[in-house]
Amino acid sequence: MEAFDPDRKLRVATVITRFNGGAGNVALNGALALDPDRYERAVITGGVGMDSAAADGSDGSGNGSGLDVLHGAAAVANAAAGDLTPRAYEAGMEITQVRPLVPQISPRDDRAALRTLTTVLAEGRYDVVHTHSAKGGVIGRIAAARAGVPRIVHTWHGFPFNEFQSRLRRSVYVRLERAAAKHTDAFLAIGSETVTTALRLGLATPDRVRLSWPAVDVSAFEAAASSGARARARRRLDLPLGVKVVGSIGRLQFQKGPEIFVRALAELPGDVFGLWIGGGPMAPELERLTERLGLTERMRWLGHRDDVPELLPAFDAMAMASRWEGLPCVLVEAIAAGIPLVATAVPSNQDLVLAGETGMLVPPQDPHGLAVAVATLLDEPVAAARMAERARARVGDWFSPAYLGTVLDETYRGVSRRPHQR
Repeated sequence: MEAFDPDRKLRVATVITRFNGGAGNVALNGALALDPDRYERAVITGGVGMDSAAADGSDGSGNGSGLDVLHGAAAVANAAAGDLTPRAYEAGMEITQVRPLVPQISPRDDRAALRTLTTVLAEGRYDVVHTHSAKGGVIGRIAAARAGVPRIVHTWHGFPFNEFQSRLRRSVYVRLERAAAKHTDAFLAIGSETVTTALRLGLATPDRVRLSWPAVDVSAFEAAASSGARARARRRLDLPLGVKVVGSIGRLQFQKGPEIFVRALAELPGDVFGLWIGGGPMAPELERLTERLGLTERMRWLGHRDDVPELLPAFDAMAMASRWEGLPCVLVEAIAAGIPLVATAVPSNQDLVLAGETGMLVPPQDPHGLAVAVATLLDEPVAAARMAERARARVGDWFSPAYLGTVLDETYRGVSRRPHQR
């Protein structure tokens, strides 16, 4: 196909399974940055699970009762805690929830999600469908192709396959990505290593992939780092006077390594407190582990919070224990707040965390190494502050929502084409 008329107003649908976390914030910030005079914006999210659908009479077929799809205020009301749909709705975006599109692998739900999403995209008459996340990316792109959407874009925030999976599971995920790639006109890849991996595995051709960055509105985090912010944050959290604080932000799941974080804390002196912002499925076992390690007095699992910018200044250091990543937004947020960084040496953390220059890198799955790095930053505050300042200088306009808006405009109106349309 040829590029869209530059003066034409385009209908764009963002498809994402979970509209939260780093991927959700990037998707939302990108949509908000689009010129409303040039774009009609819609967000199509997944459901929170099919148990509730079954309870209210939905048959899961995608065709029957109509309860598999919620629109507008009904979709917002049914969103999970921490979901970003209220913000998108308030900004004037169309909101649709496809309830069978659930995060977990479920053949029955996945088939229903594909049928339902195909219908939703065909009825929406979108010019562009932009998918995010692993499952939403695969099902969304196939559904968009079946619905006859003229242009299909996908953002890789990282990959669903990694070295911690079995060879069989990894190969299945790679094959799924290759299948979906045949229906993709253009890719955005968060982080340089994501681009490298995509090209090396043949998931994209050079003309269809573009390096992108996590878009973060850093103004809130910079403002929160003003004079007195540290004391205010610590009062808000009711922390004892004089303690040192190492914190992290992320979903409580295997990928993020929260059990590695708390084991590292166990190796640090008794005046070091640990904070983790974010909830998730590992919460009960982490509470038990914290108790076994004797850390209940100095490790706090804060769950989901909407006041992250106000809490970040409480940290003396940020420690990311992830086993794999794309390039997480929380690194940019911590940098904007002036917090020294420790991160695992996984793709694409090294785009921002340069060892000994803008932070410290440690091996994944190494609580002792994480503890040593954190102790170094806490014991050498002058060096830590110097690294934080260098990190802030590294975060430029490329990480702003406005820049992402320009990238999206150029990508949506580009001329690269999916293989079978050439």
